[in-house]
Amino acid sequence: MSDTACTATPSSTLTDPRWMVPISLLSMYVIWGSTYLGIRYALASYPPFLLAAIRFAIAGVLLFAVLRLRGFALPTTRQWRNAAIVGTLLLAGGNGLVCFAEQTVSSGIAAVAVASMPLFAAVFAGLYGEWPSRGETVGLLLGFVGVVVLNLGAGLSGSPLGAVALIGAAMAWAFGSVWSKKQDMPAGPMNTAAQMLCASVSLTVIALLHGERLPAHPQASATAALAYLIVFGSIVAFSAYLYVLKTVRPALATSYAYVNPPVAVLFGVAVAGEHVGPFDLAGMAIILVGVGIITMMRTRKA
Repeated sequence: MSDTACTATPSSTLTDPRWMVPISLLSMYVIWGSTYLGIRYALASYPPFLLAAIRFAIAGVLLFAVLRLRGFALPTTRQWRNAAIVGTLLLAGGNGLVCFAEQTVSSGIAAVAVASMPLFAAVFAGLYGEWPSRGETVGLLLGFVGVVVLNLGAGLSGSPLGAVALIGAAMAWAFGSVWSKKQDMPAGPMNTAAQMLCASVSLTVIALLHGERLPAHPQASATAALAYLIVFGSIVAFSAYLYVLKTVRPALATSYAYVNPPVAVLFGVAVAGEHVGPFDLAGMAIILVGVGIITMMRTRKA
């Protein structure tokens, strides 16, 4: 059972994994699916790596302050080091590169490319002797087929540099997720805060090296999108992801990457008036079936 669950009484329904795992997965599926569009709006005023740096700095400080006021212990020196490594991989490498790529590629193609992440995670987990089961492999492969079908109908295009950045983001997030499960990480939600704080430092350095500067007069819509990314995309969804990562098998924890593309497309239709064709609907259906297979085959962490 995860560290967060251990802080409550055994009878507490709110910390029962039978409820918390589905709720956490749902928040990851919906919120992270919408953040691709949120990043697109925020990029109208904020440069990519500085956007991510601001997002995780504010979210990290707020969460860290609340946790300290509630009496959560500070991470040890070793835990800070591990949080710095994982936070740099997941948030600076993963999210930062997605922000960079979305300057030249659509939010839909970004979601589709990042959906390759569970396949990288399965390979990296295999290096630690945790190859996915046969059923999980079927779900992973079916999910990837769904992503391909979705891409066929979306009419998306992107630059080669953006595509490379997105694949790099998927690999960085996958390796960081797998590696963190073998390390001494901060307990419970302090893990989230520590990773965000460390990643914000890495992203600030990258932004400065990239020559980025704060906008003098950011658009109101861009700032509102940044606020959404901070509260929901960072604090709520990322906390849910770290909980799931500690509670279930990697194949299920990373299944959000298959649901995010159709969610991203649906948000594009509802908010930006984008068109959805037969291939889009077929791809989304296949993806959800793949996720369903992974869910049925999952086993609780011992």
